[in-house]
Amino acid sequence: MIKRFIIIVALLTTVASAAQEGTSSPYSFYGIGLTKFKGTVENQSMGGIRMFSDSIHLNLRNPGSYGRLKLTTFTVGGSHQSTALKTDDKSESSRTTSLDYLAIGLPTGRLNFGVGLIPYTSVGYRILETNEQTSNRFTGRGGMNKVFLTGGYAVNDNLSVGLDVNYNFGNIQNKFTTFQSGVQLGSRQINRTDLRGFSLNFGLDYQRQLNEKLKLYTVATYAPQMDITAEKMSNLATVTFRADGSESVIEENDISFPQGDLSLPSELTIGAGIGASNKWFMGAEYGRVSASDYNFNSGNSFAEVQYDNASQYRLGGFYIPEYNSLTSYFSRVVYRAGLRFEETGLNLSNEGINEFGISFGVGLPAGRNFTNANIGIEYGQRGTTNSGLIQENFFKLSISLSLNDKWFVQRKFD
Repeated sequence: MIKRFIIIVALLTTVASAAQEGTSSPYSFYGIGLTKFKGTVENQSMGGIRMFSDSIHLNLRNPGSYGRLKLTTFTVGGSHQSTALKTDDKSESSRTTSLDYLAIGLPTGRLNFGVGLIPYTSVGYRILETNEQTSNRFTGRGGMNKVFLTGGYAVNDNLSVGLDVNYNFGNIQNKFTTFQSGVQLGSRQINRTDLRGFSLNFGLDYQRQLNEKLKLYTVATYAPQMDITAEKMSNLATVTFRADGSESVIEENDISFPQGDLSLPSELTIGAGIGASNKWFMGAEYGRVSASDYNFNSGNSFAEVQYDNASQYRLGGFYIPEYNSLTSYFSRVVYRAGLRFEETGLNLSNEGINEFGISFGVGLPAGRNFTNANIGIEYGQRGTTNSGLIQENFFKLSISLSLNDKWFVQRKFD
C-alpha cells in the first residue's frame, strides 16, 4: 500500500511541475483565463452534472460523494480539443491536448478521503492586429491549478456530506508588443501575475429509494467567495525585430506592484434526478456563479469588459443494458449523454459570452473490481460573431481510467 501511495504522490508532483496552456481561446485573454474543469470524463459525458455518485467512481465536483466510496479509486483523465474560430469575415483553427485531472479516493469506513490535482483555469492565446499604421501582437499563457484534499462522511445510508480544501496556485503571463509604421523601435510589455491561496467547496449528496425500482438523487454544493493572493510584476522594454522574427531588447525596466488579493466568486449548485440502480439515470442541475464579485486585473484593461452573475443549466444521464451480463460485453457498457448551457459571466461590448455543449460517452469494463475506461466526446460553441466578436466551435475527445482496488483489508487468523 505504501508503494502505491508513493507512486500517486510522484504522479501528482509530475503533473504539478508541467505547465500546460490547455486552451487556444482568445477569450482566455481576460481575467485568469477560461475555466477548464467540468469534472471527470464520466461527468463531462453527462453534460457536466455533479449529481450522480456511487461506490466505485470518483465525483470530483461534489465532495459529498466521497462518503459513498467502497473501494480505493484512482482516476486520471486527459483530452484533445479541435477548435474552429470565426468572425464575420475571417476564420482560423487550433488544436490543444492536456491532462485534465489526477486523483485518488481512500475509503476508511464512514469517513473517506481524497486527494488530487486539477488544472482549473487556462490561458493560451495569440492575437495579431494590423493596419496601415500599427502592428499589435498579444500573447498569453499560464493558468491556475488546484491541489485538493477532500473529506466525505456518510451520515447514514441516504445522506453524505463533504468538504474540499483547495490550494490554488499558478501564474499568468500576458505579453503585448506594438510597432508603428515608419518608427524603427517598438514597445513591449510583459505582465506576470502569480496566484496562490486557499478556497473551500461544501457538498451534500442525498439518495433515497422511492420504491423497489426507482431511486431519488439530489445534490447541493456551495463554494463561498474567498480571496487569494495575487502578486503582479511588469517588464517594459524597447525592442526591434530581427530578420527571423524574434525580438531584440534595446532597453528594459522591471516594475513591481504591491501584493493584492483576487476574489474568487461564490458558486451554488442544486440538482435532482431519478433512476433505477445499475440500470439508468436522468438528472438536471442549476448553478449560479456570482461573477460580478470578480475583481482581477491582469493588465488587459478595457472599458467594454465587465463580469456579470452567471447561470448554468445541465441535463444528463446514462443507461446500462445489463450490468451483470455474462454473455455480452456491450450489455455491461455504460452509455452516457448530456447537454449544457453555461453563462461564463464575461461580458464584452454588451454581449454575454456563453457556452453550449452536447456530449456523449461510454464506460467500458476493463478489469476486476469494477475498473473501467471512459471515453467521451463533446461538440460545443462559445461566444458570438455579434459586435465584431469571435465564435468558437469546438470538438473535444476525452479519455480516462478509473482503477479500483481494496487497500484496507482487515487480516483474519484462525
